[in-house]
Amino acid sequence: MAWNKKKQTEEVPHQRYTKTTLLVQIVMSILAVLFIAPLLIIINYSFKTKKELYLTSPLSLPSSFQLDNYKKAFDKLNLATTFTNTFLYTAVSVLILALLCGTTAWAIARCRARFFKFCYIYFIIGILIPYQALFFPIYIIGYRLNLTNTRYGIIFMYVATGISFGVFLMNSFMSTVPIELEEAARIDGCSVLRIYFTVVMPLLKPAMATLIIMQAFQIWNDYLLASLYVSKKDLKTLTVAIQSLFSAQTSDYTTAMAAIVISVLPIAILFMSLQKYFINGMTVGAVKG
Repeated sequence: MAWNKKKQTEEVPHQRYTKTTLLVQIVMSILAVLFIAPLLIIINYSFKTKKELYLTSPLSLPSSFQLDNYKKAFDKLNLATTFTNTFLYTAVSVLILALLCGTTAWAIARCRARFFKFCYIYFIIGILIPYQALFFPIYIIGYRLNLTNTRYGIIFMYVATGISFGVFLMNSFMSTVPIELEEAARIDGCSVLRIYFTVVMPLLKPAMATLIIMQAFQIWNDYLLASLYVSKKDLKTLTVAIQSLFSAQTSDYTTAMAAIVISVLPIAILFMSLQKYFINGMTVGAVKG
């Protein structure tokens, strides 16, 4: 009897765990379908004609998979120019942010002076104040410094608006880097820059991947800063060009859907390339806080 009671008590937690796991899997599957459905509808619309867009349901497949909408998107959006501009702004801004945020967070984490503590608080305040609320002073400063309608001006603004979050993110990962490795490298005669680039930076790959993906996603899809700082056609970004397809008079939805698919591909490729480091970075950040 005692053995049977013990066996029953051991089976109960296992049954509860199984039911909980099944419930979580069902909920996550439903959420996955809800998130994937809009993307599939956009891809489906990108192959439809205008007639099929209005006469068929969103879930119905097109009569034939044609690439006419993608050709129209390439011509109407001047894709060779807008895609290049967006890629240039994103790549340069993310590269500068990765270098600046990493070195700044390393200095804040290793130096105990009050100045560095003040700098950390300053960056935290920068996160609490969204740059969307400061558009007017940002534009005034950029206009007076001749940064509007220039490539380096929009890149500078992307770096300025993203550095606060980048420093906060990288600083939380600095506790994972053993300080003993830095001390050993310093004893061997390494300079400060060599210690960072050869000892510290390789250990921060998950954090760097997390920063690169999050900032690249934000900059690539940004519309507000790009539309505020850039008015010349040869400097416009892909997101600003896509918005021109939606107007009060005429809206070319099928071409716009094709353009959206094109704009999503680079970020999707970047995420898949750095997915392993991104997941590790989010896990380490959650544990180390």
